[in-house]
Amino acid sequence: MAVREVLRMPHPMLKRRSAAVDDAIDVDSIVADLLDTVAASPRCVGIAAPQIGELVRIVVVDVTGHPKATTCAGRLVLVNPLVAAEEGSELGREGCLSIPAFTGDVRRARRVVVEALDAGGGPLRVDATGFEARCLLHEIDHLDGILFLDRVVSASSVFRRKGYG
Repeated sequence: MAVREVLRMPHPMLKRRSAAVDDAIDVDSIVADLLDTVAASPRCVGIAAPQIGELVRIVVVDVTGHPKATTCAGRLVLVNPLVAAEEGSELGREGCLSIPAFTGDVRRARRVVVEALDAGGGPLRVDATGFEARCLLHEIDHLDGILFLDRVVSASSVFRRKGYG
């Protein structure tokens, strides 16, 4: 469909809670735009609908081939995702297309189980650990208006990015 502009902080839409997807939402169009936008963004492993100006609960995550990934469920399109379970805790560095100049250390669950609908409306359950779990939680946070900077462990754990892409 289209590569969309990624909203950047401090855009107010990034801090708003997204609405659940219902029959009135053109899921296929939004998913296509999310996938095109990820494909056009070097080193990107995920994006949420609010980042392209759509306040609906849709995220895309794909850690395929990423050196930090220990699990990989492939390209995931999650509609109305819910975190059903979380286990453990680990500190890791995060970045975001909406905050391209910075990275930060964020503590997140080591393992998550996410339940959602796939793009076709069928049930989907993802059990992920490590980097993939982190990516899922990061993107789901976007649906609630939470940015990784809201979760950094301290002000001293925010770093200027040396390069992107």
